[in-house]
Amino acid sequence: MTDARAKVVVREQSNVQGPFKKFLRTIGPGFITGASDDDPSGIGTYSQAGAQLGFNIGWTMLFTFPLMSAIQEIAARIGRTTGKGISGNLSRYYPASLMYFVVSLLFAANAINIGADLSAMAEALKLLIGGPSSIYVLAFALTSVTAIAFIRYSRYVTILKWTTLSLFAYVVAMFFANVAWAEAAKGLLIPHVEWSGAFFTTLVAILGTTISPYLFFWQASQEVEEEELKPIAKPLKRAPWQAVRAFERIRADTLIGMALSNLIAVAIIFTTAATLHKAGVTDISSSTDAAKALEPVAGKFAFIVFSAGIIGTGLLAVPVLAGSAAFAVGEAMHWPVGLERKPKEAAAFYATLATATALGTGIMFTPIDPIKALYWSAVINGICAVPVMVVMMLMASRADIMGEFQVRGWLRLLGWLSTIAMTLAALGLVAQWFF
Repeated sequence: MTDARAKVVVREQSNVQGPFKKFLRTIGPGFITGASDDDPSGIGTYSQAGAQLGFNIGWTMLFTFPLMSAIQEIAARIGRTTGKGISGNLSRYYPASLMYFVVSLLFAANAINIGADLSAMAEALKLLIGGPSSIYVLAFALTSVTAIAFIRYSRYVTILKWTTLSLFAYVVAMFFANVAWAEAAKGLLIPHVEWSGAFFTTLVAILGTTISPYLFFWQASQEVEEEELKPIAKPLKRAPWQAVRAFERIRADTLIGMALSNLIAVAIIFTTAATLHKAGVTDISSSTDAAKALEPVAGKFAFIVFSAGIIGTGLLAVPVLAGSAAFAVGEAMHWPVGLERKPKEAAAFYATLATATALGTGIMFTPIDPIKALYWSAVINGICAVPVMVVMMLMASRADIMGEFQVRGWLRLLGWLSTIAMTLAALGLVAQWFF
């Protein structure tokens, strides 16, 4: 970053006053990561869970919260401590074959996920105003790539933060759904297990949705980006005196982001449980299916709010998916990377970002069913998550990578528990092919 740009950042930060604006400064990579976890494909998963299993599945959101918070904090610590993202550390400390395997799977899963999200956004807009969904797919894709490439990161990240407000559409919808709060609280606080294929399939889908590899790569890379934006900030291995404040901010940022993610997931589950499940509508395969099914059950307003939320969350998630793919490939290839760089300064990085988006867009113009594409994205994500999480946990324990800031204690324990849970989820996905 140039000295002039650094001075602008310092001047902008010095002008921030008041508790609310201070809060906006505190939240960052973790908050955006958590919000982007509730993308249109995630909305479809939570809608299916609530419609099929009712309030009884709500407890999984409390169960996953500490696990996803821990693994995301570990990813952030790796980025902030080393000054490199997950892929950058993979390329320096692990065999090239492992790096290529992980990065290739991540890129493929992200491209498919982008396509599924763009399709859901286009269908939601079509439900609201009519028109050709194919044109909307192209428009959303072009808007996402143009914004992330040509708006300076320090400003674009502010746009992403404000875009998270679209998630609260689902909180609004929940309060219009006549939720039976005593029953909902019971489902949230008391674990309920059904020994059925439908229950375990849904459980696997929820784990695969809440703990996704692209979230690790994004948050770690954004910690590096945030550090480079601040003139006095350095990787903690080189500036250990900055660690206390950095780790405090990372923990607060991550906990707030994951709490937001799970709050919205709970709102979606409660909304669909109180309306669709209660009405016997259990066959929901996508977020737009949920929106269409809500109208006759919960009314026009709930339908509009739910559909608008799909578009807003997609505008947040697509840049994160494309950006994490570009960071993973760029760091693996040792290219100049970073959203603060202009396109001419990181041409290969932005070309990769655009390619991931273009491939996702292209999928929607093939005979491939978007719902099947989403399923295979979940399968690839589940398979990819396991080696990434194992390597992350090993990275976080190595003194040559983390210096004196190796992850220890309860955070390390929760990280391994999260890894075990994701391993079981991946095995569950594979088991579905045979049983």
